[in-house]
Amino acid sequence: MLLQQITDDMKQAMKDGAKLKLGAIRMFRAALKDKEIELGHALSEEDVIAVAAKMVKQRKDAANQYAEAGRDDLASKELEEIGFFEVYMPEQFSEEEVSQIVSQAVSDSGAEGMRDMGKVMGIIRPKLQGKSDMGMVSALVKQQLQG
Repeated sequence: MLLQQITDDMKQAMKDGAKLKLGAIRMFRAALKDKEIELGHALSEEDVIAVAAKMVKQRKDAANQYAEAGRDDLASKELEEIGFFEVYMPEQFSEEEVSQIVSQAVSDSGAEGMRDMGKVMGIIRPKLQGKSDMGMVSALVKQQLQG
């Protein structure tokens, strides 16, 4: 279903002459093909979402680096591409929702300090993977374990 939507969106971008969107979708399809070859089987919806999340993270990192270097033109291009990939991802959790999930996981795991971070992340990752920025999740876990 999701793979068909990506193909349909690519065809529509070709018809509309949307070069930036078309280029982004082609990169996305190439990344999906690479992942399919790496796994050795057809991609599931979760695999497609994971690749989309990876593409978004790469674009955010690149946009930050371009902005730091004073290349706002390239940073805005990267940020615009993020919108093309986020279409294929589930709705993201808000920071408050993530904080509640983190608090629950910390109490469920009986974590007492930073050495238990892996245990807490093991509980959280299946719930939030692809639905939240895992960097933000990690920061919230550290904050709760240290505080």
